[in-house]
Amino acid sequence: MGNFFHLDSGRIFYTDNGKGLPVVLIHGYLETSAIWEEFADGLADRFRVIAVDLPGHGKSDIFREVHSMDLMADVVHELLIGLETGPVFMIGHSMGGYVTMAFVEKYPDMLRAYSLFHSHPFPDSPEAITRRQMEIKLVRSGNKDKMFPESASKLFAESNLERFSNAVIRSKEIAADVPAEGIIAALKGMMERPSRAEVIEKVKIPCLWIFGAQDNHINFDKMLARIKLPSNVRVEIFQNSGHMGFIEEKDRAFDLITEFISGI
Repeated sequence: MGNFFHLDSGRIFYTDNGKGLPVVLIHGYLETSAIWEEFADGLADRFRVIAVDLPGHGKSDIFREVHSMDLMADVVHELLIGLETGPVFMIGHSMGGYVTMAFVEKYPDMLRAYSLFHSHPFPDSPEAITRRQMEIKLVRSGNKDKMFPESASKLFAESNLERFSNAVIRSKEIAADVPAEGIIAALKGMMERPSRAEVIEKVKIPCLWIFGAQDNHINFDKMLARIKLPSNVRVEIFQNSGHMGFIEEKDRAFDLITEFISGI
């Protein structure tokens, strides 16, 4: 079960369960709030857990031709103001981390802490932009479904594909429900996002930065070499995870986040 929050530009779907410190879960590209279901259920035993369908994803409306990270951060901010959450702990997965970084820059007073989960603060590389442009052409040609088998499999460590075969299938199903216009709007938004490395370096909000050692999308050594980490940033490497540590190492992720929140 979930609810809709109405804004001038459209509706946002969200779920809101549990009591306590508000934890906000922001999903990634070709995902919806459904990707968090098992993880959110566990967190809701201790915290108030709010999971959002970003614009153009899941049950939320498409707001514009380009869904910039700033726009999506603004939408999440309006939702949290409407829900009267006060300051929250925000967890952004992949593209959701880009949204989270925009939120950190724009609304720091609304955060107790935040987590980048298989994400980073840097802009797209030229190679990433070329890949996204190719995806836009594929979607516009009516062939968006051709992306999902490969994209879903690459989210998981190769060594985990058999063990988490049902989760891979579920990821494909969730991706298939994202409308073509929503995919294109998100791709355009990711391509135009700026670097927010200075936000991590200068904003003194506690940050938990989680990487997967077997991530097919993010090389943690290269990411960490590009930034000067302040003392308020804690880095954790999930050795047995690809890009989906909250599934591939769910218990460790739950314990780590619970411990981190308790220390805020």
